Amino acid sequence: MRNPPNFAVVGHPNKGKSSIVATLSQNDAIAIALEPGTTRTSNSYPLRVDGETLYTLIDTPGFQRPRRVLEWLKAHSVSASDHAETLSAFVVQHKDDKRFTDECELLTPLIQGAGIIYVVDGSVPYSAEHEAEMTILRWSGRPSLALINTIGSEDYSDTWQAALGQFFQVVRKFDAVHAPFKQHLSLLRAFGQLEPDWEQTMDKATHYLSRQRQQRQSQSAAIIAKALTDMMSFQEKRTLMNDESIDENDNKLAEQLRKNWYQHQREREQTLRIDIEHLYQHQRIRRQEAELEWHSEHDLFSEDSRNHWAVSRRYLATAGFGAGAISGVGIDALTFGTSFGTGALLGGLLGAAGSYYYGGKLLLPALKIASLNNGLKTATFGPVQDSQFAYVVLGRAVDHWWHISHRNHAGRDLLDLAPADSHWIEGLDKESRQVIQKTMDRSRKQKSLDESQQHKFHKALEQCIAVYELWRAGRT
Repeated sequence: MRNPPNFAVVGHPNKGKSSIVATLSQNDAIAIALEPGTTRTSNSYPLRVDGETLYTLIDTPGFQRPRRVLEWLKAHSVSASDHAETLSAFVVQHKDDKRFTDECELLTPLIQGAGIIYVVDGSVPYSAEHEAEMTILRWSGRPSLALINTIGSEDYSDTWQAALGQFFQVVRKFDAVHAPFKQHLSLLRAFGQLEPDWEQTMDKATHYLSRQRQQRQSQSAAIIAKALTDMMSFQEKRTLMNDESIDENDNKLAEQLRKNWYQHQREREQTLRIDIEHLYQHQRIRRQEAELEWHSEHDLFSEDSRNHWAVSRRYLATAGFGAGAISGVGIDALTFGTSFGTGALLGGLLGAAGSYYYGGKLLLPALKIASLNNGLKTATFGPVQDSQFAYVVLGRAVDHWWHISHRNHAGRDLLDLAPADSHWIEGLDKESRQVIQKTMDRSRKQKSLDESQQHKFHKALEQCIAVYELWRAGRT
């Protein structure tokens, strides 16, 4: 079996080399900074799928003295036939010379057989000073490809395209921060064109990555499903001492359990966020939610979240609600409330229909006291009494998934999860709506799901993700 190919990412300092490596190796731990010289040594970053290395990218320092290097090469070369040997001789002779530390670092992988990915910034004008770098790379005799990674607002890519085409086998434009996944795959196929021995390997890599993307989407649905059932069924409990005389009208105890219940739900949503991010190998995402800003518009229980993620009455009418479920609650009252945390928090169960918003207030869980066999009592707050809560969690989770699944690993900007501006879930088929609603009803009643129900719920959430993907695609 052939060894997976290595690609050395080379070029001038601060032109996006590390960004290219981060995105194509799915590694957001790679340092990316605006100032030149962030990368001082060559570092290898393999792309692995299911434990198998598909290819390795080598992040290298930028050229510092290319004209001096080229002068030395020309002075020590007899003919074009010895160019590769002369390049090796330069590295051997100057490996301990501090003047050429960066050049020796970036040339060593080429001498060892790596392919070349030369990166330039298409937002700056082409100049002849880059020709020394490109000539040195051509002396290596290695298969080569050039990437135009436009960093700034200007675009000189046409000029770059013409110049680079004289030195490199393949020239492509590639935005490491914003390029869509299909463009990643296209670029990998281009890598395979550089060397006949690499073509089959890179085709395999694109196949594996496509399959991985599909698997991650399905795994995301499973992660969201687990979080939803956890959050809908959760109860905050406290065992009471024998000498505690407490009833269901004890506001102090209810308030304490309520706060704990809210905190658990918020933290469980944060765990959901992190699980999705780690699935897509995003380990260092900075989110607006990262500090649990519970009183901001990003909070799970904020008015902003409720207004944007609750489903409409029309949706509810097709989600399988039975007559018993809405007994005593008019259909016109099925609107999302104005307060999760104030008002009708206390005071017992508000009727069997307490799973909806009524009169502008959420019918939240209430404090319940139960006696145990040993004479002790338990106080509980929860589970969720309103199925709308599940749709808020679901909408936020699917939106977060979309941003993460489309985010390149070179991205370092703050992830600000702006809410959707329409009820995209209206595009979900009736069967999936009913499965989701029935599952949420079972969860809040703390009824376990059998294997068949779990499978249907998973498939319904996969469909939910697919609908959101299509809705997003229609907005672009």
